[in-house]
Amino acid sequence: MSLIHRIVLGAALAASVVAAPAAMAATKPAQLVPAGSEIDFTTKQMGVPVDGKFGRFTAQIVLDPKQPQTGSVAFEIDTGSARFGSAELDAEVPKPVWLNVVKFPQASFKSTAIKAAGPGRFEVTGVLSIKGLSHNVVVPVQLTQSGADSVASGSFTIKRLEFKVGEGEWSDTSMLADDVQVRFKLHLTGLAPL
Repeated sequence: MSLIHRIVLGAALAASVVAAPAAMAATKPAQLVPAGSEIDFTTKQMGVPVDGKFGRFTAQIVLDPKQPQTGSVAFEIDTGSARFGSAELDAEVPKPVWLNVVKFPQASFKSTAIKAAGPGRFEVTGVLSIKGLSHNVVVPVQLTQSGADSVASGSFTIKRLEFKVGEGEWSDTSMLADDVQVRFKLHLTGLAPL
């Protein structure tokens, strides 16, 4: 390799090293606005829907809607903040048979891939961890924007028994359905435009 080739190659490598951090810095994390954000869930007990929600969670979202594959999404959910609006149910949820809040105070989600699925729509694949058990999930997301505000919303279904939520007698799916529908609406600021 000639000296000129080495200089050109060296310059190209140096430019790529300098450009990479600049490109990564171009997409800043979005800010979650708690006042307009919610994570709800619905299960069925003997065929009757039972609704609940999580009151405390954090999110780290880095997303350029025009290049979603470069983004990442991570959530931490305070399992002790789960509420059904019934004192009896709210007292049960933290127990070991359900969410075992003392041993597992947080559930988490971490994306492994994000891809476009149509105008303002994305498919986020990642790992959901509850009670120390992890499973892959695919989460469809609809993104709407108004000025500087964005709302990411969607729903997906998990199998509670895969995470040992409702053990012992509660593993009977004729009493309590295995499917739990999770719904979310996240109010965000700082996302790049669609």
